Amino acid sequence: MTPVSAVADLSLAPDTLPQGILPMQRLAELVATGVVSSDTPFDDDQIQPASIDLRLGARAWRVRASYLPRGRTVTERLPDVVMHEMDLSKGAVFESGCVYIAELQERLDLPRGVTARANPKSSTGRVDVFVRLLSDRGALFDDVVEGYSGPIYVEIAPQTFSVLARTGTRLNQLRLKRGHSPKLYTFDCGVDLTGELVGFRARRHAGIIDLDHIEGHDPRKYWEPLYQNAGQLLLDPGEFYILASKGNVEIPVLEAAEMLPIDPSVGEFRVHYAGFFDPGFGTKEADALGSKGVLEVRCHETPFLLEDGQTVARLVYEPLTERPIKLYGETGSTYQRQGLKLSKHFKPW
Repeated sequence: MTPVSAVADLSLAPDTLPQGILPMQRLAELVATGVVSSDTPFDDDQIQPASIDLRLGARAWRVRASYLPRGRTVTERLPDVVMHEMDLSKGAVFESGCVYIAELQERLDLPRGVTARANPKSSTGRVDVFVRLLSDRGALFDDVVEGYSGPIYVEIAPQTFSVLARTGTRLNQLRLKRGHSPKLYTFDCGVDLTGELVGFRARRHAGIIDLDHIEGHDPRKYWEPLYQNAGQLLLDPGEFYILASKGNVEIPVLEAAEMLPIDPSVGEFRVHYAGFFDPGFGTKEADALGSKGVLEVRCHETPFLLEDGQTVARLVYEPLTERPIKLYGETGSTYQRQGLKLSKHFKPW
């Protein structure tokens, strides 16, 4: 990958530089200088406007329980919970209801003042696969501290569907941030239950989903359509739903956003596994006005009656250090200008 320019500015005191999330041209520089490295060449489309897709490595392990390394390496903790090792080079099935740890091809050597945060990719969350990043000695999932140097791993926990993945499959993505810029603002996101088709509910005991087979699955074998019912939807405990936002979502070109669940006191459900929205999503500059946010909803212990327009998630906006050289959708995307939409693994409904 050809660097855009030198990265000498990363050696300067962080407070003398723009604070915020690094755009793709800066990410390309970090790849070129080994801050983000890999034993295999990076794919041409791996760097997105404000994030880097991460790829599964050659090995994974079925484990009895999730864990945090907390002062030890990820592999040092494995003997406490490991059940068996899996070779991903020819593909392997990750079964629903089970927990796995997998190597990632990428590794990090973060300079002073630069931190990293990971989230599932949109397509991963939309098939109800829960993933979280692990780093050696880390005390938190998904967050990597400044100065970290070492491998990174991903915890994989399919909830509804069993999935087929292999070396190179991309399940999560990484943002790198310089400094400690404050959050800019938030946007509360409501749910739209007014159209004829208002959502989809995942079918239990469906077949395996091949995570690298784009538009290769019949959606009717995996999803049950949900139709308008006086602006209401009854969520059943343990079920997984795909819904759409009431309003359009727009991410300005100098900002990026992460969608977070709101206070759980508003309802017994969790919204959105996939949290990153890149600059240009839903914007006029990217010719994508009218893009909706797709909401991944899981109901917890008790049934819950969801109503049209009810706030279910919150977008938190942060600044970029500079405008990315390409906006979301210009690098190729399945979800720009989307309405209610299943993951890219399925043929059109």
